[in-house]
Amino acid sequence: MNTKELRDTLDGLLAADPDCAERNALADMVASSSRLRCWLDSFDMSCARQTRRLAAEGRSEPPSSLFNRNGRLSEKEAAAVTERESVGSAMGSFEGALGDGAVTAGHLDAIAAATKRLDDACRAEFAEHETELLAKAASESVDAFRRRCQRLARRLTAAAAKSDADELDSQRKNSCVKRWVDQITGMHHTHLELDPIRDAALWSVVDAEIASLRQTDGNAQLSWGRLQTAALVNAVNAGAGHPGNGNGGRRIPEITVLVDWQTLRTGLHGLSVCETENGVNLPVSTVRRMCCDAEVLPAVFGGDSEILDVGRSKRTASRAQRRALRAMYRSCVHPDCTIGFSACRIHHIRWWLEHRGPTDLDNLVPLCEQHHHLVHEGGWGLSMTADRTVYWTRPDGIVAHTTHTADRTPDNTDRKPNSTDQEPDNTHPPETPGNRKLVPT
Repeated sequence: MNTKELRDTLDGLLAADPDCAERNALADMVASSSRLRCWLDSFDMSCARQTRRLAAEGRSEPPSSLFNRNGRLSEKEAAAVTERESVGSAMGSFEGALGDGAVTAGHLDAIAAATKRLDDACRAEFAEHETELLAKAASESVDAFRRRCQRLARRLTAAAAKSDADELDSQRKNSCVKRWVDQITGMHHTHLELDPIRDAALWSVVDAEIASLRQTDGNAQLSWGRLQTAALVNAVNAGAGHPGNGNGGRRIPEITVLVDWQTLRTGLHGLSVCETENGVNLPVSTVRRMCCDAEVLPAVFGGDSEILDVGRSKRTASRAQRRALRAMYRSCVHPDCTIGFSACRIHHIRWWLEHRGPTDLDNLVPLCEQHHHLVHEGGWGLSMTADRTVYWTRPDGIVAHTTHTADRTPDNTDRKPNSTDQEPDNTHPPETPGNRKLVPT
């Protein structure tokens, strides 16, 4: 932003009164404050760059110390400023776009995180994609852009390495367990660091136990944290062969790995999907090895191998349906939510009881507890078209978000979809009971 734009933006915010504003006016205020914040983040990067120069001459402390003391930032926040400055030095157009408000500091943080462990050659090759990445960052959410940067870094690393499993091997070597007791509260802490394969195996068992606990009388009001804790302890007890747990007390874990056929056959490409259900990238060679001795569970939509539409014969989504939904969704279906799939409930777009909605795949989406409550008790409407475009309708009848929801397909892996923040001109949700304000009976 130039000086006039900067002053106009600041004057507009100083004159604004959020306490009396309607929704669209608040959206304008938030957009203005975001542009101003982006300019300030860019200004901090310039300060960090000059501080680094002075520090090299012995005339200043390092940038992180300056921002920690004089900027009153935490060590983590101060380190983030210096990392953004490094990104700006390597990819200058991003710093300019940040100052103009076209991208946010989060987009630069995504680049910093993706390139942090790259060697110099791979980092330089990453920077060659600057123009392409900037165009994507200007239109993508930070979460979608982070995934894009991670995929690019992974592809460059795999091309340069002798084996794409090197990172996984390193993660396995660095896996560890730490235990300590908080002397004030008396609470015992266990910190477990695992590679993505073993973490997925562990949490597949825990998630299965959570699903079982949710169906047990008396657990409906338990918080998600308490459910996770109880499930983890139960899973450990079962694995230890405690009495009452059949099959020697052991549950065989089921790991869901999502990979497109081209990647599995020929290796990484520009739109590869090769990750766990929670979006953690995996080496292709490891997945190929797993396929040799694993029970392969393909996500076939509408195939003959498993029934994905069960009509009204059952209220709860089947295991096959959950697998299919897990393959399409990393997280809650709300466009601004990043709560993982395993922490979501499977919601009927047309409600099972009130609307006689079927338990069919085209009527099911994952919703976290917060957004599930928003639909059932908060008066929000939720409807979906055949191509899984979802309409979120506010209690006042305004369509707040219109998004294509499936966020993990080989031809479009880059989106947690954008939403329309203003009322669409010619967009109307489908005429189903789910798009109106409903009060459960």
